[in-house]
Amino acid sequence: MIKDKVAIITGASSGIGYATALALSKAGAKVAIGARRVDRLEELAEKISADGGEVFYQKLDVTQRSECENFAKAVLDKWGSIDILVNNAGLMPLSLFKNLKVDEWDRMIDVNIKGVLYCTGSVILHMKEKKSGHIVNLSSVAGRTVFPTGTVYCATKHAIAAFSEGLRQEFSARSNIRVTSIEPGVVSTELTDTITDESLQGFIENAKKMEALRAEDIANAILYAVESPSHVNVNEILIRPTTQER
Repeated sequence: MIKDKVAIITGASSGIGYATALALSKAGAKVAIGARRVDRLEELAEKISADGGEVFYQKLDVTQRSECENFAKAVLDKWGSIDILVNNAGLMPLSLFKNLKVDEWDRMIDVNIKGVLYCTGSVILHMKEKKSGHIVNLSSVAGRTVFPTGTVYCATKHAIAAFSEGLRQEFSARSNIRVTSIEPGVVSTELTDTITDESLQGFIENAKKMEALRAEDIANAILYAVESPSHVNVNEILIRPTTQER
């Protein structure tokens, strides 16, 4: 049970993060939501409060280490504990490598990898000290398989899969910190909005035709992992739409 536990969710302004904040709050957790779009956070916070939940929100750019640390400190100052971290913030500007969209590569690495490292680093010593915690990292089916146009994106998600396993080995048995890697297939979110490579229009259209997963489906998977009994460490959840082949 997660009633009265404190959960941080990054990238909470839309999609999976938004749905996860609602799901965890409904299950009784106190939720701290962070993202760059503060107006979306305000809207979500109002919804959670109206439903009787406890919520804290603050602007959070996960590429800035200081903001990650300040966010964690603010949550500790407010509630005295951090029990769950959901590293959800991520980007997916797919492109052919030959098109050399270097700025997009840099942004993906900063958000998808460094952001996860910074946010985890901001809470891990607290969790280690109290010998309790749960880190949930959003990887992807792209963290298991590689596909054309996803060369750099897949590399970032493979990194998160490896990072999750490394965390588990270092902290689960020694410090009672559970680690879960969530690996979604195609989900109906804003993720494809960051794609600027015009050669991928066909891919985007096909993805829109598919009966994709909903953000709530992934939120339910996260809820299952964090609500599992303390002796159960749900390490990986790979979840695809029924119609997705790869």
